[in-house]
Amino acid sequence: MRVPFCFTTLHLFDKKKLMKLKFILDKKYDLEMINWVLQNCPFNKIDFLIKELELEENYLKKMLFQEKNFKKILQQIVNKKYRLLKPYLEKTKILYQKSWNEINSPFFKTTISITNHPWKYKCYFCIVSPFLRGISSWGGNKIIRTWKENPYTMRKITAHELLISHIFDILNTNFQKKKLNSKQKWALAEISAFAICGLEKKMLKFWPWLLEKEKYPLDHTYSELYKLQIKLKPIYQKKKSFKEFLEKGIQIVQKSSFSQKLNK
Repeated sequence: MRVPFCFTTLHLFDKKKLMKLKFILDKKYDLEMINWVLQNCPFNKIDFLIKELELEENYLKKMLFQEKNFKKILQQIVNKKYRLLKPYLEKTKILYQKSWNEINSPFFKTTISITNHPWKYKCYFCIVSPFLRGISSWGGNKIIRTWKENPYTMRKITAHELLISHIFDILNTNFQKKKLNSKQKWALAEISAFAICGLEKKMLKFWPWLLEKEKYPLDHTYSELYKLQIKLKPIYQKKKSFKEFLEKGIQIVQKSSFSQKLNK
């Protein structure tokens, strides 16, 4: 059952629906997301292949000049990396889980109190990846995080990816009539996740080590969001409710140069 905004917080904290994030290994899903990124990434694919996937030059040449065998070669690369790193991925998964368990229930409950919207799923999964830094699912219950981080400092971006999925669900449930396209929803979800993680005092206690510039960063890879982020920050800080922020945010995003570029 979908809970409307008018329900009280008490209803949203149903003890029978306590949420949980589980860290797992899932090579198949990891490969699917690598393929998705390569097909949809707005940045230079060669840079991505070299920097993110850490491809050796001989593999890169094979993939570029044997396009029909691209997926097969990529599968070989993924299999090789998983064979090499599996013991360390398993240990990282345990360390990440132990750290996250310290904040699991308070994080999910705090998110509900901020957004006044229930989490869609009872259980969420975080795939620990030897390739991808951070991937959300737009309303789904799976995210991806890199294995290369400190078990504590990984918390904020992990939460950020979860929040993107949560905010997509809010937009899909409560703002269907606004006819937002997927990119507009993504922009609102990204900026909302930055705001919730970095501008809410009750969230900052989960990652108190953040520097001031890390709380609401303007140096991430999505430079097309910078202007919107700057414009929406004071609106978030003055909001009476998260619903009010989204209503104003939708108007701004739909009128912005970001949306105009999408329509060209």
